Amino acid sequence: MLTLLLSFFILVFLRVPVAISLALSTIFMLFMSDFNMNMVPQRMFTALDSFPMMAIPGFVLAGAIMARGGISKYLIEALRAWVGHLPGGLSVVTILACGIFAAISGSSPATAAAIGSIMIPALIAAGYDKKYAYGLVAAGGTLGILIPPSVPLIIYGITAEESIGKLFMAGVIPGLGLLAVLIAAAIVYAKKQGYQGEERATWEERGRKSLKAIWGALLPVLILGTIYTGVVTPTESAVIAVVYGLIVSIFIYRELSWKDFRQVLVESINVTAMIFLIIGAASLFGLYLTNEQVPHKVGQWIAESDMNKWVFLFIVNILFFILGMFLEAVSIILITLPILLPILKHFGIDLYHFAIIMVINLELGMITPPVGLNLFVVAGIAKEKLGMVVRGVIPFIALMIAYLVIVILFPQLSLWLPFGMEK
Repeated sequence: MLTLLLSFFILVFLRVPVAISLALSTIFMLFMSDFNMNMVPQRMFTALDSFPMMAIPGFVLAGAIMARGGISKYLIEALRAWVGHLPGGLSVVTILACGIFAAISGSSPATAAAIGSIMIPALIAAGYDKKYAYGLVAAGGTLGILIPPSVPLIIYGITAEESIGKLFMAGVIPGLGLLAVLIAAAIVYAKKQGYQGEERATWEERGRKSLKAIWGALLPVLILGTIYTGVVTPTESAVIAVVYGLIVSIFIYRELSWKDFRQVLVESINVTAMIFLIIGAASLFGLYLTNEQVPHKVGQWIAESDMNKWVFLFIVNILFFILGMFLEAVSIILITLPILLPILKHFGIDLYHFAIIMVINLELGMITPPVGLNLFVVAGIAKEKLGMVVRGVIPFIALMIAYLVIVILFPQLSLWLPFGMEK
């Protein structure tokens, strides 16, 4: 096991793609153990041959359509009309826009890219400190994997064999809670720095811009409403989101041309292929773990030690934070969850509560150097050095760690929606 991890991290530090690093190191270990190598392609194909997995390309494509089809632009204009006059109004608009986009795309980098491309220039033009603007967008973008639908929660549900619909419900209250915390922090910071709001919009202007944005605002309602009412599965809702987004972008807003749509497809295919390749490689890792009985041995070691639930959670959160510095969210879930599942059951930790703990840690990974994806997205949009973005995001990392502690201590924040209403 140590040899596998060592070879994996060596390949990662040599800038070999994560999926290739994971696959090569695992195949090498399987080969050394005289394993039947015919199982390798079969296992990779079986891992991807899953109906729930189809939700991933669907939500990725829906997010790309929303970003290029005018939906995000009109939502931001409507939000500016309603809350732009508040202290730090543009920062509040940025966070709210990230929350709405998160409820469609399920992707953190996609959220940061779509909102950042519009709001970073607007924030800087309004006199906001550059570092603050970069950190705000990078942190707000992390909402993309906590507020449902969420690609990491889909992966978690498939790996742990838990209901994706209930996992989405578990993410609603913590997601909205983090949204509220970020908004409150933005308003307090704006008052401290003297950032003024924009001129208050008239009711006529608010009505006009809201009417224009209503088609985009209905999309999260459509996605989550159909899932929670049981009308469709998460996979089917992803297809609905794509079709609805295309209709609105092409026929109502008329901002998605054939050239744009081709680019949307290319972006979506690239992201989906990356995720699926990681899933296939991680399935080989899981095969190795099963073959070597690693989860059983780790679980036995935990059971025989004096470790309690809280010490275990502390260690796991530290582990996630460190892994988040070097790996992206899907890789972390697929590498660690198969090992952790029996331990979670041993300590009686609810798998839905742990899913939210894990996802908030993955959010932190998105904004933690040296490999935080959102940092690179924001640096690319702003054409700025990575160090400037990192300095801007440090206060938000501290804020999100404090919020993570609250979520750990109060499990009902995650469990009330999926289970509280059943009692």
